[in-house]
Amino acid sequence: MRYFIFLFSLFYYSHSNAQQAVWLLVDTQAKVIEVKQGEQIVATFEQISIGRRGAGLKQKRGDGITPLGTYKITHTNPKSRYKTFFGLNYPSAEDANLALLDARISHKTYQRIVAAQQQNRIPPQSTALGGSIGIHGLGKGNKQVHSLFDWTRGCIALTNKQISSLEKWIYKGMLVKIE
Repeated sequence: MRYFIFLFSLFYYSHSNAQQAVWLLVDTQAKVIEVKQGEQIVATFEQISIGRRGAGLKQKRGDGITPLGTYKITHTNPKSRYKTFFGLNYPSAEDANLALLDARISHKTYQRIVAAQQQNRIPPQSTALGGSIGIHGLGKGNKQVHSLFDWTRGCIALTNKQISSLEKWIYKGMLVKIE
């Protein structure tokens, strides 16, 4: 009987963990990305860089702010000038809602962003809110600058070695929480 209970619990826990999706938590204060399965941390990437003006409510294109919020991976560009680029669905419907309330975008732009999210497409990237926000490597960038300063235009950057290691967990539709 004990053997049966052991086998059942082994089966149950291994399958319950397999059912939990892998997702990313980006901690902009600690400058860390955690790869998580459920609430369990399966990998950590330290010394990331964010937007040169920090993280917060991204107001407009070119403001140098990394947006806080919940996003999804929409696409991958393995030939990016930053080695590999994992695009996020920024601006999200939540970003568009705030921007509409502040009159930073039109109702038509709001509708286009919301429709893209509902259809799991890349949202419009040329709005007043900006676009092309994602997670990427350094490419030919300076590793020393990366370790000393936040330097991106709003993205999250890792070293080339880190982005190559992160790649094995990334999938289209992956949840990314930026806090």
